[in-house]
Amino acid sequence: MFESVLVANRGEIARRIVRTVRAMGLRAIVVHSEADIDLPFVREADETFLLGPAAPAQSYLDIAKVMEACRVTGAQAVHPGYGFLAESAAFARAVTEAGLVWIGPSPDAIERMGDKINARNLMERAGVPVAAGTREPVTGPAQALASAAEIGYPVMVKTAGGGGGIGMGVAHDEAGLTKAFETASRAAERFGGGGGAAPAILLERYIERARHVEVQILGLADGTVVALGERDCSVQRRHQKVVEESPSPGITPELRERMLAAAVRAGEAVGYRGAGTVECLVDADAQDFVFLEMNTRLQVEHPVTELVTGIDLVEQQLRVAAGEPVTFPVASRGHAVEPNGHAIEFRVYAEDPKRFFPGPGKIGVWEEPTGPGIRLDSGYVAGNTVTPFYDPLMAKLCVHGADREEALARAREAVAAFRVEGPKNNLPFCAELLDNAEFISGDYDTGLVARMRS
Repeated sequence: MFESVLVANRGEIARRIVRTVRAMGLRAIVVHSEADIDLPFVREADETFLLGPAAPAQSYLDIAKVMEACRVTGAQAVHPGYGFLAESAAFARAVTEAGLVWIGPSPDAIERMGDKINARNLMERAGVPVAAGTREPVTGPAQALASAAEIGYPVMVKTAGGGGGIGMGVAHDEAGLTKAFETASRAAERFGGGGGAAPAILLERYIERARHVEVQILGLADGTVVALGERDCSVQRRHQKVVEESPSPGITPELRERMLAAAVRAGEAVGYRGAGTVECLVDADAQDFVFLEMNTRLQVEHPVTELVTGIDLVEQQLRVAAGEPVTFPVASRGHAVEPNGHAIEFRVYAEDPKRFFPGPGKIGVWEEPTGPGIRLDSGYVAGNTVTPFYDPLMAKLCVHGADREEALARAREAVAAFRVEGPKNNLPFCAELLDNAEFISGDYDTGLVARMRS
């Protein structure tokens, strides 16, 4: 096992990784921008390195500066967290070429799964169900119209690279497709680095009443790929997740088995190592699913899996990267452990709870809920400022119960007890959701939040 880990991230995920790194007796090193110097993750690390100004391009996204931090601090391994450089094959290569341990899948796996079209084609060859869609990049409006006519409306339009729901749109007819294609193209140019090349767009058949369900996989040091259950991520605004739960209340045991097996095949197809997530769209009416994408990193919502399995995923990432066995028994191919109870995660954002626009500001009051089954992964404390430079996620409020009913009850108590004053926040939305009959029933889909706001 290496002796030191540099966390190339910030906020709650950096703080969460530092916690496990130190619990394992290793030295935790963090990098930070000028804007983050007073945040808890900086204070709680064993060593820190200032990257530069607040702008991500001059700090957390600057590969050369992060590699300099590794050299200066003597870091032996690098954990990228999620976002920023976590799914950068170039960064992963820079780390490994410097003789350091990359805590994640190989640069090749990141590259192969980073392009949604290539990933989709690879999954189809591996026997993983995919939606009807384009097998080559769509680069112009005319090609998009011809492809949509062949696929059949409605279609989902999205960029071939990137994630987080950026640029995604649904088209029900030709006029809608033209608009959605323009939106996706602009997003591809803005986040894909430009360079003059035509933006690569992917079209897929859209499932009207869909659930977004993902499977947590872990590729072990010996080459085995196991599935650690699923998470339901269907509560979304603007195609971005807000609430996640495990197990999913909307799939049958038979469908769960098929999804876990498909996720294992997906991991095996790319020789996956470390923690990753196979995301799927589930047709709630037909009880069937298709591959959506694969995230080659730790997910924001990983705590719900940790709560129902009792497995520290960050610890397992470190052990796999060090070539060591995991700490839990692997019963058979595709399965590792059975879930214990039910867990739900609420992303607490500094944002308007009605329109979901970011609302940065200084935190005057920060009172965290406590009690049985409550876990809070937070990136801030009272006196800190949520700046406009980064994602406005402040904390992840997670609850665990013996069953979904108990988890919901604990969630209501925890949301009511969580006091944040200063920046706008979405805790009122969380309380509203917990009173929503559709959510309470468990029979909901990705259109839930839109219906709540219509």
